Amino acid sequence: MKKILESSRYLAIIGVISLLIAALAAFVWGTLNTFTTALLVVQSAGRDAGITIALIEIVDSFLIATALLIFAASLYELFIGKLDMPEWMLAHNLYELKAKLSSMIVLVMAVKFLEKLLELKDTEALLRTGLATAAVSAVLIAFEVFGKKD
Repeated sequence: MKKILESSRYLAIIGVISLLIAALAAFVWGTLNTFTTALLVVQSAGRDAGITIALIEIVDSFLIATALLIFAASLYELFIGKLDMPEWMLAHNLYELKAKLSSMIVLVMAVKFLEKLLELKDTEALLRTGLATAAVSAVLIAFEVFGKKD
């Protein structure tokens, strides 16, 4: 039984491979968005109002892709074995992994809110979105700050 349980840690490779595939897809998505936006900038000579939002969406797609890559590497490091990667890119326990996820969610929410701000149509809806974004961000930041284990 001990051998089976010890070997079961390799099941995490399913998550690692899935996250790597998702990261690759997100990097391709970001690259396609980059080409589309570059084409929009050239065709409109930089005058299209949607350029700013498109550029922010590019940042968002690469943020998500990078987060997926970090989670894949961290899962591998946690369950399978050591990796030779920068320290900032790896989580050494599940708490650190959740903290990285929380930080990434806050960043993505900030980018999405900025997109809504630039599209400004309904100020009341924007206020509700801003308050909800701030509340969720505050909870996630509090989790990271106050939930640390020494």
